[in-house]
Amino acid sequence: MNNKKYVYLFKEGNETMRNLLGGKGANLAEMTILGIPVPQGFIVTTEACNKYYNDGKVISEEVLEQIQNHIAKLEEITGKKFGSLENPLLVSVRSGARVSMPGMMDTILNLGLNDEAVEVVAKQTNNPRFAYDSYRRFVQMFSDVVMGVEKRLFENIIDEMKEARGVHYDTELTADDLKELVVKFKDLYKKEMKKDFPQDPKEQLVEAITAVFRSWDNPRAIVYRRLNDIPGEWGTAVNVQEMVFGNKGDTSGTGVAFSRNPATGEKGIYGEYLMNAQGEDVVAGIRTPLSITKLNEQNPALYKQFIDIVNKLENHYKDMQDMEFTIEEGKLFFLQTRNGKRTAQAALKIAVDLVSEGMLSKEEAILKVEPKQLDSLLHPTFEASALKNTKEIAKGLPASPGAACGKIAFTAEEAKERAEKGEKVVLVRLETSPEDIEGMIAAEGILTVRGGMTSHAAVVARGMGTCCVAGCGELKVDEEKRTLEVGGKVYTDKDYISIDGSTGNIYGEAIKTVTPEISGYFATFMSWADEIRKLQVRTNADTPRDTKQAVEFGAEGIGLCRTEHMFFDEDRIMPMREMIVAKTEEERRRALGKLLPMQKGDFKAMYEALEGRPATIRFLDPPLHEFVPHSDEEIRELAGQMSLDFDELKATVEGLHEFNPMLGHRGCRLAVTYPEIAEMQTRAVIEAAIEVKNEKGYDIVPEIMIPLVGEVKEFKFVKDIVDSTAKAVMNEKGVTLEYHVGTMIEIPRAALTADEIAKEAEFFSFGTNDLTQMTFGFSRDDAGKFLNDYYERKIYEQDPFAKLDQVGVGQLVKMAAEKGRATRPSIKLGICGEHGGDPSSVEFCHNVGLDYVSCSPFRVPLARLAAAQAQVKNPR
Repeated sequence: MNNKKYVYLFKEGNETMRNLLGGKGANLAEMTILGIPVPQGFIVTTEACNKYYNDGKVISEEVLEQIQNHIAKLEEITGKKFGSLENPLLVSVRSGARVSMPGMMDTILNLGLNDEAVEVVAKQTNNPRFAYDSYRRFVQMFSDVVMGVEKRLFENIIDEMKEARGVHYDTELTADDLKELVVKFKDLYKKEMKKDFPQDPKEQLVEAITAVFRSWDNPRAIVYRRLNDIPGEWGTAVNVQEMVFGNKGDTSGTGVAFSRNPATGEKGIYGEYLMNAQGEDVVAGIRTPLSITKLNEQNPALYKQFIDIVNKLENHYKDMQDMEFTIEEGKLFFLQTRNGKRTAQAALKIAVDLVSEGMLSKEEAILKVEPKQLDSLLHPTFEASALKNTKEIAKGLPASPGAACGKIAFTAEEAKERAEKGEKVVLVRLETSPEDIEGMIAAEGILTVRGGMTSHAAVVARGMGTCCVAGCGELKVDEEKRTLEVGGKVYTDKDYISIDGSTGNIYGEAIKTVTPEISGYFATFMSWADEIRKLQVRTNADTPRDTKQAVEFGAEGIGLCRTEHMFFDEDRIMPMREMIVAKTEEERRRALGKLLPMQKGDFKAMYEALEGRPATIRFLDPPLHEFVPHSDEEIRELAGQMSLDFDELKATVEGLHEFNPMLGHRGCRLAVTYPEIAEMQTRAVIEAAIEVKNEKGYDIVPEIMIPLVGEVKEFKFVKDIVDSTAKAVMNEKGVTLEYHVGTMIEIPRAALTADEIAKEAEFFSFGTNDLTQMTFGFSRDDAGKFLNDYYERKIYEQDPFAKLDQVGVGQLVKMAAEKGRATRPSIKLGICGEHGGDPSSVEFCHNVGLDYVSCSPFRVPLARLAAAQAQVKNPR
């Protein structure tokens, strides 16, 4: 008999059991140890969730029995009986993954109520309004979360009743009104489900726990997991907790609080609450909540107890806490605590402040900021001059900083579709819900009519680093008519709006945005990251402007300069085309002679921007057909410009056609066929380095990278051309210059034979874009057509082009690194694919001992932080 434990009382756990009990459960257990007033309960573990899926989406008898046993234990603790008509035990059922996933999972409150129990509660409390308010909420939540009956259908019934009674708020409905609502809600349930609303609390509980397990795999949870690198096999725990009620009247309430401001990082309690409210009321935005400081006026003793607990939790967890609390008839309870989601600016300030307050070491502080959050620091703000003559049309709450401009999208689906077509949109909603996650990701910014600073829109936007303005009640949004009205003017999906998540201002026009200056806490924090990390961070840059930007962001050199990007400009494409259509080597060399000064000029400007930092220059890589036109009209125009016969030029262009160009005549194969291309590029690299050294005094050590090598002999063939040309240039100039020749490992065969290639190559740079394509056997450009099907069917959890496949591609990287070092211990190893800016991939590169990662300029700070975190987790 398997005696595995799948269910734990809060008092049986602690914070070290996070993987088993989930974040929420582990923290409830820890708060119990700390003596904080927590309504007691039990946790059904993440292992039970995985068992549910392994058993064919069924909760096994073994787990059901343990749940039943723990209900009995909870009855002993509370003195109440589950399903009793004398003193009924009511519970909440909440999800709790290992890491916080705000709004991604589902919650059910007031479970255990039925037609008889509601009467008992009404008599017990002498408060029938409270009893029926709790019951109608339970019917609605259970129907929506567990059975999939649309929440909107219930909201419509409430709105109709409020209109009929001439009231504005739910709290103004009487006990009889709520009693009538319950009947209508149950009728709706029966109509939708073709059966009566369940009256057996045990059945309700099993269905609710099943629903939480099921919600781990709902579409919005899967999208959130992919966005935040959360593996599907982690599963979610379920927390079953005795209910405490914030909707028992004016001495009861519920709220959400942060121990520091999640938008700015300022020290001090920051939160909102509502009296006579329950559950999601505060974050749903149905009523406007009160600031937590108001509680001090209403009940100073309770406020003091609240502050003491908040400080105790922050000091214990050594981080800003996000807490939910309920006041039941003047008594305070904490329902959960977790490390709070915060903006990037707030994260940096909090991390630096916690070190200066002596609460954290620099190494601990480095782990407190999500690398991906730094992206939001580099996001735009409005250009000051553009704002001078602009008046806002409305003002909401500044929920997540940054600036956004785009055309209005009224649904998440529309935002996603339009963004995929390249349109910039701002998602405008009455309020967002977890179902809107994909639209929120796609939008430039988010604007809501309802909701406070702790609403769903605000919390999720802050976590993603997306600009958000919430709770702008001045706006009239009609989602069916797809209109937004404010100040007497109507806006549609054809109109631009601009929103400022730092001020809450909303503008009825397009406003230019600019990239912000970076200083202060960012500089302090990043200096710590640079002290700690061992992995260097370079940039992928093809222009002097990008190089300069990357150096400002802390890049320590160029890890990839794609020289082909220098040939597409209008003044350069013509000599490039002359080189391609040339019939003889002499003609080709003449065209290359025109390109030489252009390429050398670019290298000089980039070397100057680097101020002596290293630069890896990749030689021409793409197939030549990418540089020539393909339609008859364009070929005819080019023939005229080049004084060539149309038919002859067309035949040349057609001759460049390849059935599979990504695996065709490209990379080092071009230099094997046309050695003069490699000669010209070598001359440009070496001459530029010599001239910059002479003119500016910078010691440049060029790194020439030969792409797409799969065989050591082809590498040596091209390297010999480089060496002989470099020697000739140095002889001409009377100068000796150090330079290195290496290769890009992007073909599986190169990884397999890396020990042989390292006999000739002085460095390896892993081109993980192509290495991923060739290892998986599918094209990065075409994979988007079917990857969603793979995510849905759980074949892949992540896009392998965004997050390095450590199991397959990663093993090739690891093997090539080991083989290369075995042959040439001093070999320099780096990565220059898109993965160089992905935090988990950066950590992998650190762990396998690479020397540097290279990424786009705007991801350099992210990679610097990810490299420091990797060093803290796994020192080398």
